[in-house]
Parts: sequence; C-alpha cells; structure tokens
Amino acid sequence: MAKKRANGEGSIRKRKDGRWEGRYTAGRDPVTGKQIFKNVLGKTQGEVREKLKKAIEESGRLDLTKAGKYTLGQWMDVWFENYAQIRVRPSSHQTYKGYIENHIKPNIGKIPIEKLTSLELQKFYRKLLTEGRVDRIEAENQPKGLSAKTVRNIHQVLSSALDLAVEQKLILVNPALKCALPKVEHREMQTLPAEQLAAFLQEAKNSGVYELYYLDLATGLRRGELLGLKWEDIDLDQGVIRVRRQVARINGKVQEMPLKTKNAYRSIAISQDAVQMLREMKDKGLGEYVFPSPTGGPISPDSVLNMLHRVLQRAGLPPLRFHDLRHTFATLALQNGVDIKTVSGMLGHFSAGFTLDTYAHVTTAAQKEAANTMGNILTQS
Repeated sequence: MAKKRANGEGSIRKRKDGRWEGRYTAGRDPVTGKQIFKNVLGKTQGEVREKLKKAIEESGRLDLTKAGKYTLGQWMDVWFENYAQIRVRPSSHQTYKGYIENHIKPNIGKIPIEKLTSLELQKFYRKLLTEGRVDRIEAENQPKGLSAKTVRNIHQVLSSALDLAVEQKLILVNPALKCALPKVEHREMQTLPAEQLAAFLQEAKNSGVYELYYLDLATGLRRGELLGLKWEDIDLDQGVIRVRRQVARINGKVQEMPLKTKNAYRSIAISQDAVQMLREMKDKGLGEYVFPSPTGGPISPDSVLNMLHRVLQRAGLPPLRFHDLRHTFATLALQNGVDIKTVSGMLGHFSAGFTLDTYAHVTTAAQKEAANTMGNILTQS
C-alpha cells in the first residue's frame, strides 16, 4: 500500500519487484485537463524519499506540459524564428541560420534539450575545431577545422537559445554555461609599408586590377563594401562615396546584403586623383557596379582575395589578407597626421575609442614623437 504523504509531497510505496516508487502530481494536461503523474524509483525508501523531494522541487521550476517536447534542433528553429530574427541584425540572420543548419543540427540536433549536457557540447566544439568546415568550392584549400572565433560564435548562438529554454521552463540550467571555449589567438596586424606601395600598385596595374586596390587603399573600405559600390553611390562632382551595401557569398551565391551596423552607413571623401580615375572608369559604361563581374553582377569576394595574393606574389611582397589593405589605409593616415576621429568615421567604426585601441601602436609612436618635439622646444627655451 502506498504511504500517504502531505499534499504536494507525493506518495511512496514498495513495488512487487522489491523496488520503492515515489509518485507525484506534475500539473494538468492543457488539452484534457487531467492530472499529469510522474514517478521516481529507488532501491530503498530513503533513496526514493530524497529523489521525490528533488523531483517535486524541480517540477515547480519546469513547465512539464512542454518540457520533453523539443529536440535541440527543433528548439533552435523555434528560437531562430521567434527570437533571433527579431533581436538580431538582419545581416546576421544568414550567419545564424548557417550555424544551425550546417553545424548544430547535423551533429547534436536530435538530442532532447533536457538531456543535453556540457560534455556533449564540449565534444561538439572539439569536433568543429578539427573537422567542422563545410565542403564548398571556396573552402577547398582552407583547413578542415573551424577557427576558434567561429566555434565561440556557434557557442554564443547555442547559449542564447538555451537561455531562452531556461526562461520558458523547458530545462533547469543552461548546459552551455560550463563549457570551456577555445582561445582566440590574436592575429598580428599586417600592413603594406609606404616603401612597398609603388611595387604593389605597379603590379596591380600590370594585372589589370589597379583601380580596385587603389580605391581600397584610398578609402579603407571593407572588401564587401568595396564590391557593393554602384555608380549611384558616387558623387564625382563633390568627390564623395556613399557606402550603402555590401556583397557577400551566402550558400555559394554572391549577393547584396545590408551593412552590419548603422555606423557602416557613411560618406567618404576621395581625392581628385581617385575622382579622375573613377571618371575614366565610368566613361567605359561597364554597368551599375563600379567593379562588376564578367556577367555584370557583383564580383565574388573570393576572387579579389585570390587576385590580391597573386599580385603580392608577383611583386615579391609578403602575403596579406584583404583586410590588411584597410589596416594600411588607417595606419598611413594616422602616421601622416590625420586625426583619430576622422579616421574612425572613414572606417565606419562605432567610436573613436575603438579605433584608438585598434591602432594603439600607431598612436603611441605619434605620442612619443610629440613628446620628443615638446621636449626639444622646452629645452631650447
């Protein structure tokens, strides 16, 4: 016979197989209105008493009418549709969707969210670091594992979705909170020194891509922003470029996308040399894009990167990332007296402080030079 307990404490009985069973009420079915009963089992009455107490406490923190309903993959879809698409920038939607469809679902998507553990997430992250890259043409020569930064980004997406599951009383704790994440190695900033610019630009001219790289060095545009430029964005009379979009490869297709931040939408003044170069290009009537592909659409970001590597190699210069041309613009501008706020605005940074932190090595050298100058003035006085 079941041992009666106080209301809300459940009941305990000894079963015919010798084990002890504790039963408790976990709410009502929202459809039928009938009570939902749960049970715990143990070898001794004391063991079941402790299990029963813990189960009842946890049932008060869970919505048992919904708990156990979702696999991780199903919950990621719910989270993306009802949370991410509203809270996250539109330009990040495709990135998040890619993390879910290409990595999370194929590897751990079938696990019920209430059974997902920190250890399983840890194993998942380790796998991504060694063999996580999706097979695509543009990734053919790249490492098979994902970067530490990408794995950390995937972790953030998972953790956000699991936080919502805790809020919705589907799980008690977020298993992502206790994971050890790979450290992101600081990549040394590289630039083209002023004395190498002539060799680089001459080889770019020989290769037929001079205008593309010249304009990037003159403005500090991001690669996607440069490739997204249209003639309607350029006021040649005023010498101004308006940055309004970017180009990226999404699921193998090169397409336009909004810029990532409001600060990225900006206007940049250009020199008369750049204006004259652009006038000559526009007279050729190549289409709506300033730098079109052979078919008239936007150029693939991978193509201009591969061309950059070839130009550098032919010019006898060390390899650079495309982003390093942007660093070159900022470094040369700061070294030649352009103030930090102006450089920050041209780069589309959210604050001059961020620019100052990024290029601290340049500004520190300038401060030392200023200190020496003041020292000389005061000494002479």
